[in-house]
Amino acid sequence: MDPESLRERAASALLAARDRTRLLTTCVEEPDLVAQHSPLMSPLVWDLAHIGNQEEQWLLRTVGGRDALRPDIDSVYDAFEHPRAERPSLPLLPPAEAHGYVSDVRDRVLDILEHTPLRGGPLLDSGFAFGMIAQHEQQHDETMLITHQLRRGPAVLTEAEPLIAPEDDILPSEVLVPGGPFTMGSSAEPWALDNERPAHRRLVRSFLIDTTPVSNGAYQRFIEDGGYDDPRWWAADGWAYVREHGLRAPLFWRHEGSQWLRRRFGVTEAVPPDEPVLHVSWYEADAYARWAGRRLPTEAEWEKAARHDPADGRAMRYPWGDEDPTPAHANLGQRHLRPAPIGSYPDGQSPLGVRQLIGDVWEWTASDFLPYPGFVAFPYREYSEVFFGDRYKVLRGGSFAVDPVACRGTFRNWDLPVRRQIFSGFRTARDADPAAGV
Repeated sequence: MDPESLRERAASALLAARDRTRLLTTCVEEPDLVAQHSPLMSPLVWDLAHIGNQEEQWLLRTVGGRDALRPDIDSVYDAFEHPRAERPSLPLLPPAEAHGYVSDVRDRVLDILEHTPLRGGPLLDSGFAFGMIAQHEQQHDETMLITHQLRRGPAVLTEAEPLIAPEDDILPSEVLVPGGPFTMGSSAEPWALDNERPAHRRLVRSFLIDTTPVSNGAYQRFIEDGGYDDPRWWAADGWAYVREHGLRAPLFWRHEGSQWLRRRFGVTEAVPPDEPVLHVSWYEADAYARWAGRRLPTEAEWEKAARHDPADGRAMRYPWGDEDPTPAHANLGQRHLRPAPIGSYPDGQSPLGVRQLIGDVWEWTASDFLPYPGFVAFPYREYSEVFFGDRYKVLRGGSFAVDPVACRGTFRNWDLPVRRQIFSGFRTARDADPAAGV
């Protein structure tokens, strides 16, 4: 892009993120902003000021070379210095002061964006630092939306528009992905984060993958078949966790009479059987897959299904091609407060016909979160490198709570295998017959 187009793109991404942050922090009263709704989450007011502090440190001070506005709060809003459980006890900015702080930072940053050449180093090239901060804010917006889901009380959020019912397509239950090499990761996506880099060749054998994510109805059959009572389906750590915490169903589900109900952003409703299952841990996803005689796809398999075009061997940015997501492609950006029904978004399917790979639910994969060959931490180790290893599992694809700026075919998310409060689901895979390919 030319510099002015880059500036426009960066400003648009920053302003869109701020609109969402404002919505998530003004729809409740001050007691809900300062409360900790779960020990797994920060108070909403901590996320708000942390967003501003990261923007100040990277864009105001580092890129703009300006004097620090609030160096006294750097430690308070350092995510690595203070785990979430202890953040309510910190000397946090009160809500009004936090709003004023983030607004002041943003006004100065927009001035810096207007006058900074978007070239001359890794942070400046293609406006990377501005894109990084827009993604960071949107990631915290998703985190705050999780906090809203955990919060007890009446509904305060509304959906921007109704979901479009899926077409009456008769879809196959699974799709064959031919074996062979493909390009994984990216070296060219201008705002790709360090763990997505560099592009490299991977070889996977032929496999079959679910056409759509696993539905609530399918998962309910696992429950009804005694899935939570049978250790055969569970990894040892997962079985111990299920027993210790008495898990019987996805988070926010409860059985009442003859039906399953769920709580969704302050509303109690019947669990819709045709939506992707949501709020399941990696252990639950893995157990379901074993029960079904299948497995979770590896991260490489997921990305090949999502990006590889078998017609020319090219790696695309998204399943549908290289164009940015639109509402016709995927359920993103908090336009809805729920996943779309199974089979939605035919315009967003991959060349092989796999649907809903982007948006709706984060999809657990079988893979540990590890660096790609040639990985270089940038611009700081704490974004990715400190999480590498076998403790964290990779999720792919984004959810309805993810903004398009923080979602692409190469984007990698990760979390502990016990986590259920996140907007996580999954799809399953299986090995192909050896006669089908590599």
